[in-house]
Amino acid sequence: MKLSLFPLPREIEAGAGTVRLAGEWICLPAACSDALRDRILEISRQVGQILRCRCRVSAALPSSGVVLLAAKLEAESELPADGFTLSTGPTGIQVRAATESGVFYGVQAAAQLLRQFGRESPVLKITDSPDFPARGVMLDVSRCKVPTVATLKQLIDRLASVRINQLQLYIEHTFAFSAHEAVWHDASPFTHEELADLDRYCRDRYVELVPNLNSFGHMERWLKHQAYKHLAESPAGFEREHGGWSECGSTLYPDQASLDFLAGLYDEFLPHFGSGMVNVGCDETWELGKGRSREEAERDGTTAVYLRFLQQIDQLCVARSRRMQFWGDIILHRPELISELPPDCIALNWGYQADHPFETECAAFADAGVDFYVCPGTSSWNSITGNTDNCLVNLQRAAENGRKFGACGYLITDWGDGGHHQVLPVSYVGFAAGAAYAWGLDQNRGADIGAAVSLHFLEDEDPTGGQVLLELGRTRNCFAAVNPRNCTMIHQMLLTGAEQATDVGDEELLAAEAHVLGLQRLLDDAPLSSEDGCEVRFEVQHAIACTLHSIRRAMHARGGSWTEADLRADLHHIIRTHAAQWLARNRYGGLQESTEKLQQALARIDGLSKK
Repeated sequence: MKLSLFPLPREIEAGAGTVRLAGEWICLPAACSDALRDRILEISRQVGQILRCRCRVSAALPSSGVVLLAAKLEAESELPADGFTLSTGPTGIQVRAATESGVFYGVQAAAQLLRQFGRESPVLKITDSPDFPARGVMLDVSRCKVPTVATLKQLIDRLASVRINQLQLYIEHTFAFSAHEAVWHDASPFTHEELADLDRYCRDRYVELVPNLNSFGHMERWLKHQAYKHLAESPAGFEREHGGWSECGSTLYPDQASLDFLAGLYDEFLPHFGSGMVNVGCDETWELGKGRSREEAERDGTTAVYLRFLQQIDQLCVARSRRMQFWGDIILHRPELISELPPDCIALNWGYQADHPFETECAAFADAGVDFYVCPGTSSWNSITGNTDNCLVNLQRAAENGRKFGACGYLITDWGDGGHHQVLPVSYVGFAAGAAYAWGLDQNRGADIGAAVSLHFLEDEDPTGGQVLLELGRTRNCFAAVNPRNCTMIHQMLLTGAEQATDVGDEELLAAEAHVLGLQRLLDDAPLSSEDGCEVRFEVQHAIACTLHSIRRAMHARGGSWTEADLRADLHHIIRTHAAQWLARNRYGGLQESTEKLQQALARIDGLSKK
């Protein structure tokens, strides 16, 4: 028996024959919360559409009528948190769980079962529970897209449908701090009321909204302003690790003034979240030890300087009853110092390549007795199309090693580096696959990710849309000889000069063009019938247009038929479309910064004419 459930369950016991599920009543658990009642009411409407009936919901067994589904909350059950059992038989579908979230996931599975089999269900028992207690998604809402609240609520619903139970919004400057308007005035930031509203919305769907506020590195949005330069490790700028001069600092100088500054931010930011955790960032402190802390770093080592400030940040978190999460890249430079981390912190072990050394890094945290998450990525940023195969392997290996070494969480990251030019649907493949692997890697390695994207993120039973997104991310595979890290060749050819893509052959360009044109035809046939189906089609068409433009720029550099005038007109159209699709889901802030990257690409075409 093949079930179309997603994520696929841990254990299935098949009984004999089938059973007819004749009822229309859905029974709530006793002492059910308002949140769970509302979620089951939503699912009952979905079930009613599937069965072409009006499902009735009751807080107790009905005196007359047949029960379709009964959910029971058994607090003393041996089932783990979020786990559930589901059985079918003559009395209908029975869902049992020890927690409300488990009931929610079990009832979702029951709805999927009804979608597949209708009223003629196989007799079976499902026992299911997650590999990772915390299964999260982190969205970059600072570089450069700030989604609307409506966009986020729709995404939260979809993430909850694949059993994601944490969400983080990566914030550098996109919160309306009352005393710091100069930093956020053109960024369309989240307000106090919006974050509190999102926190409630998440909580009602068994998703924990974990506050995320960068607190050490990546502070250039603050430190570029004169009023904050005194907080910088290198106020006058610094030489970047990979070349080039930065005109302003990106890292806080680790002293009391910086701690006082962070304390003020935390006091205003954290009260809007019910979570007992906070992600303070602290990754990529590039110039630490090269500016004002040079003498200290030369004496003790840069990582030791980093650790002391991180310990002080932890004290700020503890004083506000929050458990600190932080990115683990810097402390891994000196693994012998990991044991000196604050005792209750959570290290976020991130890496985004298929070959990232999760095994070595997870072992380092586990050996030191430090709680940690594994944090792979969607491979969407700096891509235009996504990078499906890298994404899937990265997500799987993170799950493998996280489970092997006892990670307490799994966080799927989705960044906006380089102007956030990828459209939201490009990230759906990573969200769906990561959710499945975080829930249960062994049973979900072979899950149909394209179909899951269609059903849970495009809200479409037709699998075409999800397949288009899955295969769009394989455009990168056409460039076999060139594999840039943390980006795709398509992105490079669009934004950094296709004429320089000398390692890409004509046959590769033709293959990529044919691949994408084939996906365009598939997209034209995809129903995309969800409430945002028109936006999805528009966004994916835009991604395809950007991809084709990149390819044709490279063809032009080799003497192809596309003229500079053609390319210029094409890119002008892409720039207009970029703004239109952006504003369909996101606020205006950040759009100009993102568009400037495309304007620079346009200027390079003009430069070719002058040559």
